[in-house]
Amino acid sequence: MTSKKQSPTPWTTTTEKEKHSKTRETTQSKFFIINFHFKYFIFFLISVTSWFFILFFFLPPTNLKHQPHRSSLSSTKPIKSILVVDQRRQRNSSTNVSSVYIYNLPPEFNLGLVEDCAHLNIYTNMCPHVANRGLGQQLPLSDDGGETDSDSGSGGAWFATHQFIAEMIFHARMENHPHRTWDPARASLFYVPFYGGLHESSKFREMNLTARDELAVRLVDFLRRQPTWRKNNGKDHFMVLGRTAWDFMRSTESGPDFGANSLLNLPRVQSMSVLTVETNPWKKKTNSNQYGLPYPSYFHPSTSAQMLTWQSKVRKSNRSHLFSFIGAPRKGLEKAAIRDELIRQCGESTRCELLQCNKDKNNKCYEQSEIMRVMTGSEFCLQAPGDSFTRRSTFDAVLAGCVPVFFSPHTAYTQYGWFLPDNPEEYSIYIDEEEAMRAKRVINVEEELLKIPRERVEKMRKTVINLIPRLTYKHPNASDDGGGGFRDVVDVAFDALGRHVRSILAGNK
Repeated sequence: MTSKKQSPTPWTTTTEKEKHSKTRETTQSKFFIINFHFKYFIFFLISVTSWFFILFFFLPPTNLKHQPHRSSLSSTKPIKSILVVDQRRQRNSSTNVSSVYIYNLPPEFNLGLVEDCAHLNIYTNMCPHVANRGLGQQLPLSDDGGETDSDSGSGGAWFATHQFIAEMIFHARMENHPHRTWDPARASLFYVPFYGGLHESSKFREMNLTARDELAVRLVDFLRRQPTWRKNNGKDHFMVLGRTAWDFMRSTESGPDFGANSLLNLPRVQSMSVLTVETNPWKKKTNSNQYGLPYPSYFHPSTSAQMLTWQSKVRKSNRSHLFSFIGAPRKGLEKAAIRDELIRQCGESTRCELLQCNKDKNNKCYEQSEIMRVMTGSEFCLQAPGDSFTRRSTFDAVLAGCVPVFFSPHTAYTQYGWFLPDNPEEYSIYIDEEEAMRAKRVINVEEELLKIPRERVEKMRKTVINLIPRLTYKHPNASDDGGGGFRDVVDVAFDALGRHVRSILAGNK
């Protein structure tokens, strides 16, 4: 029986086509998935390989011990010495870090005085000078001297700062200091923020000596009642005075009255450490409690970038004059006798620029921009004693990168041991005025300065410029100092005070 081949029906034909189509789609889908994963794998492999290649060839392993400090502004050695050396000092002293407690004094001893700023000084209205926590009025930006233009990076760092205002600036800086503690039980130092200089300058003409000393006596009475004082009899306490020590050491002997009070003569104050812009240099020989503190200049940077920018500027300054002198004659003062001679010599020399202070209304002697212009244009800046041995001008000169020339050891060498190099020849020139007077001869300053080899001048200037940070008061709101900023006057003084107090309490002094 012959079987007939059944011809496909339309239904069966459609079903087979669908099966064939589905089989084909499944095969293509599997191939697509496999191909997709394969491409993804290749892409991933290439990416990982490229990453390891970059790490190996462009980012080698870092060894912090052997990496030089890098600055985004410059890589010169002076900048390296500012930041790296100071950070190294911080690390070396980290095992003996001090903490400071700030007394919350009754307002009559500080902030209450400032409220009556118009009567803080018998010679001038201090209200503009106590502004901005003692920095004074902010100066406008300028191309002259320190007042740099807006492209310099130093905008907002320059102020018309009064020379006798250090106590206010120090207080403002300490309030934001990283080592401040609010717990007196944890403190190793105790800061007494008394604005003694501002008070004293308001009492210069007070004839009643009891009234002149009254506030100082009340301060001591307040301190003696504090448990923190009684713990070490005040040996771990310190205060800062913005005027010279002579303003607080009225002599008990008969003699002229210059308006001083007796704050530093009080027995309990002599137990403390006192930082002042000028100490009694002879009292140091009898284990004095006085320590020199730099006068504030006009520059108060908030960041390291501002400091580095200013140093770079003074390093490149065109110094067209060999030397300069800024000051006024002093009559009847033996220690200032050299001034008249320096003014004469400078005025007669084409290598010297003289900015003489006088009572003329056009006098530019107190204009910061003019002071910086003269000093940044000079190789040497003459620092003759004036009303006292020390001068704010010394720190203006350092700020300008100008090598100071001293005529008395008490203008700097016996004053600021915490801040200046041990060897004065590294940063200054000394001309012995007294020796010249004994020999009855006149020293030609220009001739003496011309004898100094150029190599030594450059070396001294490099040292002076590197000293700028530690002789500068930062802005109280400085915020970039988390281990990477520069150490200013307050930081240096704080470290020195910590070492000093530890030594005293250990019985070494």
